[in-house]
Amino acid sequence: MKFMVLIYNDGDLLDAMPQETFNEEMRGCLAHADELRDEGRLFDSQMLERPTTAKTLRSRKNRMTVTDGPFTETKEFLAGFNLIEADDIDDAVRMAAEFPWAKVGSIEVRPVRDIGAVRKRVGAA
Repeated sequence: MKFMVLIYNDGDLLDAMPQETFNEEMRGCLAHADELRDEGRLFDSQMLERPTTAKTLRSRKNRMTVTDGPFTETKEFLAGFNLIEADDIDDAVRMAAEFPWAKVGSIEVRPVRDIGAVRKRVGAA
């Protein structure tokens, strides 16, 4: 079963972290990702730029608007993701817990919906 591991960071806590501490945490994070990839349990892993670099699109009443930044103002922002394979949600949580970013934000583990099954259900090609 696939799970999306969403990494959220609190910008203030992240900015307060000494560079060497960040580097050490990042090396550990990358080593853990490499282990999961070598085991065939990590499909993709990416970091995202800060929310200030984002654009948010909304369509309401047939009118498209594009605004700078994230959808809502929050203290924590989506910083990256890992797409993993796990036996179940508990296994996925155990894998996610080895990433260090819960110290400066939170880590969300969410099952990935089988898009092939959705295609079949809705009759899409």
